[in-house]
Amino acid sequence: MSSPTGDSTTNPLHAGHYADQAVYELADVIENVRLARDTYRVRIDCPELARRITPGQFVMLRLARCDDPLLARPMALYDTVLGADGEPTGIDVVYRVMGKMTGRLADYGPGQKLEIWGPLGNGFSIPPTDHLVMVAGGIGQTPFLALAREALGERAYGDPPRATVPVDRVTFCYGVRNAEFAAGVSDFEQAGVRVEISSDDGTLGHHGLVTDLLRGVLEESHEGVLVVCCGPEPMMEAVSQITSEAGVPCQVSLETPMACGIGICFSCVARVRLDDGQWDYKRTCVEGPVFDAEKIVW
Repeated sequence: MSSPTGDSTTNPLHAGHYADQAVYELADVIENVRLARDTYRVRIDCPELARRITPGQFVMLRLARCDDPLLARPMALYDTVLGADGEPTGIDVVYRVMGKMTGRLADYGPGQKLEIWGPLGNGFSIPPTDHLVMVAGGIGQTPFLALAREALGERAYGDPPRATVPVDRVTFCYGVRNAEFAAGVSDFEQAGVRVEISSDDGTLGHHGLVTDLLRGVLEESHEGVLVVCCGPEPMMEAVSQITSEAGVPCQVSLETPMACGIGICFSCVARVRLDDGQWDYKRTCVEGPVFDAEKIVW
């Protein structure tokens, strides 16, 4: 596939975001553990993929030797798994049981096989900044653990490892339905992240919306702040509006449903604003999933 001209760090159509950079592995499940209500973390033995993937990218995951469901599902990188020598040997993926595929995956145990290919998508691009604020709703926390560890200088990702400038602090604003659905909170706390939680019913943290938490963080200071966001589209739209009013840059990771994950089927398109003010459809799988929030036509 020919690639448009331009640096892969500035051109979202660069071939580096296409599937010709991905690898396919028939991989073993290492472990599959419950984190919260209907929410699990599956650890997958896939060393070559683990070496290449960076925060914000995703993989396509399919149950091996199974044609029901036939299509794979997109899953964000939660984090890489390191071996005794410090080299990546696998990845962690966090998922919520929502349908047939994830329901069957929840019953998988060590040694069972998964088809996996990736890394896919563009991932996050974190410029030099003082304060990284991550905003998640529902299962939208899944791309953020690796990002937080990279931003704090704790871990490096990619082959070769991509250069980053560590931030001073990271805050995670996490909105859940109720306390039963809060997943992986201790992972973020152990990584050195300040965690603030809201719940719809008040059973955990702030009784209200996750956007209330974001407003509070930005009221403390919005100088040198970068916001990244993932979750339900209405929440991301609200976050985009809040950050725009505050003059704070914001990146959103879209959760658009995908059929192929490699740019062929055009089922995952999103409306993205162009430089001339018009908009066009862009494929979330190869031109995303991470976009400048102000570019999205909500």
